[in-house]
Amino acid sequence: MTTAKIPVELILARLAEEVGQAPERIKKTQEVLLGPLDTAIATTPFEVVYQEDRVKVKHYPVPEKARLKTPLLMVYALINRDTMLDLQPGRSVIQNLLNQGIEIYMIDWGYPTRKDRYLTIDDHINGYLNNIVDFILQRHNLSQLNLMGICMGGTFSVIYATLYPKKIKNLITTVTPINFDTDKGLLHIWLKQIDADRLVDTFGNMPGELLNIGFLLLNPARLLIDKYVGFLDNSNNKEFVENFIRMEKWIFDSPDVSGETFRQFIKDCYQQNLLIRNKMLVGGQRIDLNKITMPVLNIYGRYDHLVPPAACEHLTNKVKSRDTEDICLETGHIGIYVSAKCQKELVPKIAQWLADRDKIVKRRAKQSTSEVK
Repeated sequence: MTTAKIPVELILARLAEEVGQAPERIKKTQEVLLGPLDTAIATTPFEVVYQEDRVKVKHYPVPEKARLKTPLLMVYALINRDTMLDLQPGRSVIQNLLNQGIEIYMIDWGYPTRKDRYLTIDDHINGYLNNIVDFILQRHNLSQLNLMGICMGGTFSVIYATLYPKKIKNLITTVTPINFDTDKGLLHIWLKQIDADRLVDTFGNMPGELLNIGFLLLNPARLLIDKYVGFLDNSNNKEFVENFIRMEKWIFDSPDVSGETFRQFIKDCYQQNLLIRNKMLVGGQRIDLNKITMPVLNIYGRYDHLVPPAACEHLTNKVKSRDTEDICLETGHIGIYVSAKCQKELVPKIAQWLADRDKIVKRRAKQSTSEVK
């Protein structure tokens, strides 16, 4: 039995074809790279309605009539920027949620300075986050709002929901680490051994540039080589180039992380796994996941190399809520927000999930009224 081989003639023909196309390709590449490019990110209109120190709250009004009475507060991670959720037209989580009639507030954590090095998780959750929630509730004359956390912001949202369960109507977590005792992701393996004390004592705030280098080194072949080879292969495609530059802008916009917050997050979560064990202390209060009784929607990516499924999927089994749902999308950590396929799954699911629970509340209210009569 002979092994099939690729004919040399086909290889030579392909090379000849590529050489013949080279002048036209180079010309097109020049036109694209030297011509005008639309690479703006975070273009959805908003207004800043609240500010405390460096922290701001962006309000995105619904274009037409709001589908839900209850607004959605989105809590992004302290690492990188919330602009990921509004990266480009047509693939914007923010814009698509607005199109579904959901009013949005987004926390912009800003850029920590030297004076922020001593801010703790307690300061972020019992301070900034709780003040923001109270502001929104007062603004809408409501007693509860919907809360959605992204990555580390999801972990903060879970902690907040245990401390202030009466203020949260529905809780949504996306690519949110809860269980840190896993070796499925290289990040979890590294951070179990890292000397957080030495880093924080040396730098004060954890430099965003250093964190960014670490994230890139988790998958250097893809993140440091393949993507730039792909850029060269597609440099004559204007849309590809524009989207590539938008992503690069987001990746390298890396705020520092407050030193004491970084120290506690690494030691309490990655190294001791206190959160899922109900042993973590924030502001002197023990974080007990059993206090989460509101509906919980937990969404994560099957191929997430930063927050693997093993870090996310246990949340719904640890909370007390009887209304929980897990959704595992066939994507990675960033693709869950920017890929065209996931955009068609993620946003409609969130919108419908919230709308269904809004209807349940209204139905119960009507039943209560009829009972009084």
